[in-house]
Amino acid sequence: MNDEFEDAIMDKTLPAPLTEARLRQIDAYWRAANYLTVGQIYLLDNPLLREPLRPEHVKPRLLGHWGTSPALNLVYAHLNRCITERGADMIYVTGPGHGGPALLANTWLEGTYSELHPSIGRDEAGMERLFRQFSFPGGVPSHVAPEVPGSIHEGGELGYALMHAYGAAFDNPDLTVACVIGDGEAETGPLAASWLSNVFLNPARDGAVLPILNLNGYKIANPTVLDRIPRSDLMSMMRGFGYEPHLVEGDDPDTVHQQLAAVLDTAFDRIAAIRHEARSGGAAERPRWPMIVLRTPKGWTGPAELGGNPVEGTWRAHQVPLPAVREHPEQLQALESWLRSYRPEELFDATGAPAGELRAFAPRGERRMSANPHANGGLLLRDLVLPDFRDYAVKAPRPGGTDAEPTRMLGEWVRDVIAANPDRFRLFGPDEVASNRLGAAFEVTDRAFMARTEPGDDHLGPDGRVMEVLSEHLCQGWLEGYLLTGRHGLFTSYEAFIHLVDSMFNQHAKWLKTTNGIPWRRPIASLNYLLSSHVWRQDHNGFSHQDPGFIDHVMNKKAEVVRVYLPPDANTLLSTMDHCLRSRQYVNVVVAGKQPAPNWLTMDEAVRHCTRGLGIWDWASTDGGAEPDVVLGCAGDVPTLETVAAADLLRRHLPHLKVRVVNVVDLMRLQPDTEHPHGLPDRQYDALFTTDKPVIFAYHGYPWLIHRLTYRRAGHANLHVRGYKEEGTTTTPFDMVMLNDLDRFTLVVDVIDRVPGLGQAAAGLRQEMVDARLAAREYTRTHGVDHPAIADWRPGKPLVL
Repeated sequence: MNDEFEDAIMDKTLPAPLTEARLRQIDAYWRAANYLTVGQIYLLDNPLLREPLRPEHVKPRLLGHWGTSPALNLVYAHLNRCITERGADMIYVTGPGHGGPALLANTWLEGTYSELHPSIGRDEAGMERLFRQFSFPGGVPSHVAPEVPGSIHEGGELGYALMHAYGAAFDNPDLTVACVIGDGEAETGPLAASWLSNVFLNPARDGAVLPILNLNGYKIANPTVLDRIPRSDLMSMMRGFGYEPHLVEGDDPDTVHQQLAAVLDTAFDRIAAIRHEARSGGAAERPRWPMIVLRTPKGWTGPAELGGNPVEGTWRAHQVPLPAVREHPEQLQALESWLRSYRPEELFDATGAPAGELRAFAPRGERRMSANPHANGGLLLRDLVLPDFRDYAVKAPRPGGTDAEPTRMLGEWVRDVIAANPDRFRLFGPDEVASNRLGAAFEVTDRAFMARTEPGDDHLGPDGRVMEVLSEHLCQGWLEGYLLTGRHGLFTSYEAFIHLVDSMFNQHAKWLKTTNGIPWRRPIASLNYLLSSHVWRQDHNGFSHQDPGFIDHVMNKKAEVVRVYLPPDANTLLSTMDHCLRSRQYVNVVVAGKQPAPNWLTMDEAVRHCTRGLGIWDWASTDGGAEPDVVLGCAGDVPTLETVAAADLLRRHLPHLKVRVVNVVDLMRLQPDTEHPHGLPDRQYDALFTTDKPVIFAYHGYPWLIHRLTYRRAGHANLHVRGYKEEGTTTTPFDMVMLNDLDRFTLVVDVIDRVPGLGQAAAGLRQEMVDARLAAREYTRTHGVDHPAIADWRPGKPLVL
């Protein structure tokens, strides 16, 4: 390596900014946090070592992670100095997944934890309860979970810290988000893409993100890649991502304290300069933001060795460095020596409270990172200004009498939502906003972009409110950070590829479920998905783009936090999305097509229908309000079209058959009210679907989900569901539904086969339907398009092939 380059990147010329008194104070704070961290992992009793440590003072099951904690505590202590000296408004995002005990330690030191949990006071008894509850039955998790004040990031799954940090910074001009990234986490794909988030951060209106890459060298069992590549390569990589990297490294505490303090001063000075220039009329250019590479030993200050094997600075420090303390006296002694090395008698007073010097060091009130309202976004949440969606209604003089592209109509409303909320709403999408027909947004805003632009670029600019990048992970993570800090948003994606964020959705849904039980966590705006370019209309992309299974994945989560909507036309989509953007503390999944489709309901009818969540469409039915012979259920725009067409065929060919058509918008209505807040009571469900009549249900997704939702219903044995069954290719829209037996002809055959006594009487019609399928397929194979009688069919028109 070039020595001159190495010296430069290590910032060896930086001054030592800490006075001796300040150095001792910050070191004491760090030691106190480390002591509390070790205590949480190991101790049940004797929290201040007022007597020699005995086996019964130690937890019977040792859970938790020590290796990452010393660095997290170090950074936290130094950021507290920056807050008190500079008045910084800052939150702390913890990327290393198992840093829970470190962050809990700091929230207790700052006093926030005891304020929110009075039973865990800032005294010896409270310390004992703090230790006992960690990773203990009935206690708190080992991650930086929702239970940790100041957290917006669940550390259970790695890769999302930096994107959450950037999401929190958008439209938060005075906020600085310090984000510690573990070097194991840095190997994940989502985190690798996250470095590019600075391309979308505008210092004139957004906050700042300070990434701190902690290189401790090891994951759970292996070395980390970024620690083993040449230092010059790592620094060049960070510069290539657009950062100004600063290196802090070492294993001598005093030296590292001085290095880190100096580098943080340099970083915060640079952030202040960037903000000043951007907000003083400077050119809207992408600045080179500072970032820090912090290289310290894994498990620093912990046991140096065990059984002749090195521990500190190796993978053995990752979890519990002394794993058998109760069973082995030498490990018990090592634990006591480890704890006493922090000199707790200097750190805590006679009552067990943090010593006065430590209490004086912590920031005050909402300036504490554990009490910053941005990390409890519901405290800051303001309602959106929503234009009246009824003003965007599509005319529907009669059912199916006009056509519209539902998402294009929605786009006009979303455009005006963006214009009315310039500081608290953004639209997120992976390069598909225009493709999904939401392009009206670009009439009032651009795509956010701070990198170089060229002539011919389409709607790129520093002030854009459309967040578009070809990464579903980034879109999801930015939106989550944005929501968790008190704002609103909408994420639009192709239906098949929203699966890329399955695990991210999992974590957010779990966060919502957990926070519902935490009184001091205030409700946040719902995470809203609009899935278009869906399974049934992938005419040119084909099989690879045909997957409606995200709905099934969502339905696995707790009923209290998930909602799924399948609006059948443009007006119901407008009504549904207005409801979703007003909601709180949910994940809302809305699936809607972008291709021209019939408008079935007027806006007033659509509002009533969406409010009910499902209902009988009398105009499509022939039961005359009496008991039907068969029920045709449907959920989804294409299944609805096929169901209405099937009902029309039955009306023409079997006029005496009493058919009831039931359309479902809110999928949760199919569940009993004992299973979901939106569920229908059994009596209401039975009134709609009957208890003993055949029900032919055409569904947007995989058929078994409908069975799963209704398996407890009285008439479940009569239910026959048609849906997507993994048959697809590049083909016409009607050929696609035929491939999956969801077409109108098959639905008519299903009725004939399942209504008692109809089989023989309607044998001729059944054969006609089979022949019609064959004719329709032959037409597509010959002409490459659907037969006009099918493509142009609307209610009231005869279907003649």
